[in-house]
Amino acid sequence: MGTGRDPRSPCLIGVAHHTWHADDVGDLGAPEPLEMWELVARQAGEDAGTPEIFSELERLDVVYSQSWQYDNPVARLSERLGATPATGIYSGIGGSVPQTLLNGAATSILQGELDVAMVVGAEALATIRRLKKNDQRPNWSYPPAEKQPFPMDIPYHPAEISHSIFQAYLTFALFDNARRAHQQHSTTEYATELGELMAPMSEIAATNPDAWFPTARTPSEISQPSASNRMVAFPYTKLMTAIMDVDMAAALILVSDEKADRLGVPQEKRVYLRSWASATDPFYVGERRDLWRSPAMKAVTSSVLAQGGNSIDDVAHFDFYSCFASSLGFALDAAGLDQKEFSSPLRSRSLSVTGGLPYHGGPGSNYMTHSLATMAQRLRNDPDSLGYVSGVGMHMTKHVGALWSATPGPVSPPNLPAIQDKTAQDLEVVTLRESFTGSAQVATYSILHGREGTPEWGALVCDLADGSRCYARLEDPDSLVFAEDNELIGTTVLLSPDETGVTHASLVS
Repeated sequence: MGTGRDPRSPCLIGVAHHTWHADDVGDLGAPEPLEMWELVARQAGEDAGTPEIFSELERLDVVYSQSWQYDNPVARLSERLGATPATGIYSGIGGSVPQTLLNGAATSILQGELDVAMVVGAEALATIRRLKKNDQRPNWSYPPAEKQPFPMDIPYHPAEISHSIFQAYLTFALFDNARRAHQQHSTTEYATELGELMAPMSEIAATNPDAWFPTARTPSEISQPSASNRMVAFPYTKLMTAIMDVDMAAALILVSDEKADRLGVPQEKRVYLRSWASATDPFYVGERRDLWRSPAMKAVTSSVLAQGGNSIDDVAHFDFYSCFASSLGFALDAAGLDQKEFSSPLRSRSLSVTGGLPYHGGPGSNYMTHSLATMAQRLRNDPDSLGYVSGVGMHMTKHVGALWSATPGPVSPPNLPAIQDKTAQDLEVVTLRESFTGSAQVATYSILHGREGTPEWGALVCDLADGSRCYARLEDPDSLVFAEDNELIGTTVLLSPDETGVTHASLVS
């Protein structure tokens, strides 16, 4: 180990990611998640050149799997690997989970509490979908005695439940329309911009053998509704939405630099965690005064860069979380980046190393494990460069970012409370009402479409005169068409709740 290097520096030494393509597995489908976890864990060990490392594993974290519930996921995988970790976490949900787990392990490594940790995750949702179509269910191993509840950090607001404001494709569309209005772009202009934003990621997916949809798309193919690309939630077409129904697994092995020395891991295999940060925005969508931006994302990005004295221009490789276009747009805004750089045919940097969640595939809470594995491979081939990865959890609520490099450098745990305080100072939280009667102004909106492509109803976030907010439904067919062709944000609507507490909106002509 070279002079001046911290022996406690956390570094990835083994990574693996695997996709069970439908054409390869046929009617049998993918194996169950436990088998998927074991496969990629062993592949990560082989990648590090340390296939027997599991006997030294001190922490084993498993990303929550929506595909199947096990009675004790960490223990079941440990048993298969012959590992006896002193600690292990079966995570909650959210796109920020994998890096957050690594951050916890890295802190313990830096503090001398452990030397070897692993993060692993898998989803077999495509297989489950195929089984459902045949009225079948998986009969996989070790189910719990009782079905466990979905691990939500906070329950949805009663108004979100009554107004059906809980699907991610809807909430992220609400954010994107707010961003469009803030930038004073027309609906037509913005649709074009979204296509230009997403198309380069599809080109990356087309060259990625692990991508679920390895097909390059043009901007207009992505942004324009068609028979094969229906509108889902305005302005999002199907080709703009993350695809969770995939069969994928990935694993990461994180160790201290001195442990890598003792294991004999070649220097060219090591990818160092140089800095990281995390923060949260308000959980409920309507509580955020500025629906067009993320203070937490900005605080995270600036902190990650500042910790190492870097600027965004120093970063050669990105994998911004890309479940929907608004997460990308917010990330670019938070980093002070211009979308045109990433849409240009002459671009030298890209938004993703995998192809992103709509084209590579978004396996539940585990996408970041794939992005980190791919980023590690990219940095091994470009050892003097920096790579930035980000994750977004829930409804643009949880944010995490990290800077990685194959070149070691100073690293220490960030002051997370200070980062959260910085976020809190940069946002205004408003009161969210369950219903309202009277006039209001539209803060943002989206129009939901059925599977045939027909607009069915509109979801509105409304500003009230006293500074509070409420949700409302727009259902008049002519108004739905009008809202997609014209700017609704800032206009006045009349609100009236029904006997169930659902607030209905009508446009003021």
